[in-house]
Amino acid sequence: MKQDTSHINALENEAIYIFREVAAQFERPVLLFSGGKDSITLVRLAQKAFWPAKIPFPLMHIDTGHNFPETIEFRDRLVEELGLELIVRNVQDSIDQGKVKEESGRYSSRNSLQTTTLLDAIEEFKFDACIGGARRDEEKARAKERIFSVRDDFGQWDERNQRPELFDMLNGQIELGQNVRVFPISNWTELDVWSYIQNEEIEIPSIYFAHKRKVFMRDGLIWSHSDYVFQEEDEEVLERMVRFRTVGDMSCTAAVFSEASDIESVVAEIRDSTISERGARIDDKRSEAAMEKRKQQGYF
Repeated sequence: MKQDTSHINALENEAIYIFREVAAQFERPVLLFSGGKDSITLVRLAQKAFWPAKIPFPLMHIDTGHNFPETIEFRDRLVEELGLELIVRNVQDSIDQGKVKEESGRYSSRNSLQTTTLLDAIEEFKFDACIGGARRDEEKARAKERIFSVRDDFGQWDERNQRPELFDMLNGQIELGQNVRVFPISNWTELDVWSYIQNEEIEIPSIYFAHKRKVFMRDGLIWSHSDYVFQEEDEEVLERMVRFRTVGDMSCTAAVFSEASDIESVVAEIRDSTISERGARIDDKRSEAAMEKRKQQGYF
């Protein structure tokens, strides 16, 4: 059953306005697309912003090579169905070129290695605006960031030097070498995103719903059993009903126990949850300021 849409309509209108401002103020924007629920929501919003024309900029995925197969399959199918341009740049290429070093050990992940691949891709295509699905409710570093977030010519973010955003005035003026990260759903919450997906009947990857998966427990988190994830010999593999609230690559995304197999059940589960969805992001556990440090270095 569809819910009252007044709040969601207001958020949608704001996001559409932001998309149109990006198209008006920047020469070479790109939509950063991972195949997760937030970037899928961005695609729907971009469709509405420019309808009946096609989305006037490409999608780009920085692929760690350790993604969930369900997400990659969904990404490719969505792009084909909508007739969109997709650019894929691979972290493996950055490793092969000696630009970054593969991590090893118990908490090894390619998540932070994406930054170099992303910055190289921005330089390769001369993108001046990168549109992402980050939201202020996710994490305290993201709560500090503006909707138009200026990055210097090294891709770095300075949280102490941000432009004021008064009312709906978005300033896209940048100096040579700078670029901007744009967050159209910055003011949305996780529940807002799911409510929008429900109201719009948007298809999303199956891993967001309860399914049987081989997992193991570590540090109170539910890790996926995979060749991409380091696992100790004494860490027992279990088969459990789980789903994912947030989707990164397999080495940095924990599951949650769940029986929510449809959108109504997921929305109800989120309403009752007392834990942020980022509580299931393993990479955020590295330090208290893990996300902020990554963003300062050029991360999404």
